[in-house]
Amino acid sequence: MYTGFQHLHSYLAYLLLGVLLFSILYSIFKFVTKQSFTEGVRKVALGGFIASHLQLLIGLVLFVLSPLGLSAYSGDVMSDSVARLYALEHPLTMIIAIVLISVGYIKAKKPGDDARRFKTVILYYTLGLILILIRIPWQAWP
Repeated sequence: MYTGFQHLHSYLAYLLLGVLLFSILYSIFKFVTKQSFTEGVRKVALGGFIASHLQLLIGLVLFVLSPLGLSAYSGDVMSDSVARLYALEHPLTMIIAIVLISVGYIKAKKPGDDARRFKTVILYYTLGLILILIRIPWQAWP
């Protein structure tokens, strides 16, 4: 079961990165061409929101099941860089990234100036994507 969740979490990360990148680029294109923030734009942003939360849910299950996650917490974790990455840095950074994506989506949903709504999606989703990219364990990623 652990291996299945590990593979699911790894391969869904590709989907998440693709959806976030598409959401950001789509919002930039619509903003630059001065189009309105339509229901279609909101749904594209919703795709990034849903993909990030799905990845978080699977990651939390994996965190509980993994021998490198919750069960690895001890005083020795902080001295081992790989153990610290899996037990603390990766989960904490991903949660912060998904909070940023969530805030961006929720703020952009509110009625108001279209330019402000686009800028909100672009800013928060880009910050979330950057945090995700810097804390992916690239050496173990398939």
